[in-house]
Amino acid sequence: MEKPIILARNIHKTFRNGKIEVHALRGVDLSIAAGEMVAVMGPSGCGKTTLINCLSGLDSFDLGEVEIEGAALRAMSDRARTSYRARRMGFVFQTFNLLPVITAVENVELPLLLSGVRPREARQRALRGLTQVVLADRAEHRPAELSGGERQRVTIARALASRPAIVWADEPTGNLDTKSAADVLTLMRDLNREQGQTFVIVTHDPKIGDLCDRVIHMQDGEIVADVRDEIADLRTGTPGAVAAGE
Repeated sequence: MEKPIILARNIHKTFRNGKIEVHALRGVDLSIAAGEMVAVMGPSGCGKTTLINCLSGLDSFDLGEVEIEGAALRAMSDRARTSYRARRMGFVFQTFNLLPVITAVENVELPLLLSGVRPREARQRALRGLTQVVLADRAEHRPAELSGGERQRVTIARALASRPAIVWADEPTGNLDTKSAADVLTLMRDLNREQGQTFVIVTHDPKIGDLCDRVIHMQDGEIVADVRDEIADLRTGTPGAVAAGE
């Protein structure tokens, strides 16, 4: 079987505030294949966001190992992890995180420019990204001139502009109305199927879980169930999983 794009072994993470300790992750083991679209679900405070922050290298962890595309995060320096994220990872957040004073296309191309892509190529890639998310006609609009759904599509275009191996999304539909949320979900599903993009999505929304190949359920810092869609198994060649521990 092909080596997983994301591999985590025995991940522990504890937050400390004086004498108070919160065990956010308690020995998490996880393997995700390239091209999977995975939802991470569970009640507030169960460790969902902490998990993707540790897997992506945004946050450190206390114990365990994480490998992304075969590279161990712990073996990288801070600078190497930052560079790797910029080149090989995309991020989509609930709050959009767009700069309000520049246009949609400038928001998409800015991370490319900061990573050393030449201006002409950065602009071309940004425009292609906006075309992918059906926003080419809004390229010169600033975020305040866009709807919530359009702003989130700009965020997705920005996440994909660097042609990342993995896109991490934290509650990507949390601030959207029902129609905009449905549009964003359909867009992510289409990008995953057409380009083989790996998506790992933290969500409370069962509609996202229904669209994903796989749903990981967390509780109290542990994975308590890991369920794959049988049709997705045929596409990825991944054996179907059932409740954790079976």
